Amino acid sequence: MIASSIFLGAIGPGSWVLIAVVVLLLFGGKKIPELMKGLGSGIKEFKDASKDDSTTKTSGDKKE
Repeated sequence: MIASSIFLGAIGPGSWVLIAVVVLLLFGGKKIPELMKGLGSGIKEFKDASKDDSTTKTSGDKKE
């Protein structure tokens, strides 16, 4: 967790703009919303699965 904070702090605003421009050139303006939608749905599924997993573990612990 700390390492990711240090890494994100090392990238300045100019670097973020450069990364955004490169992504825009690679994927094009029409493809980026589709990619972000897929990324968002993937994150949502992951959170739902981890939430279901944690409730399964806690309910399993209570039964024993």
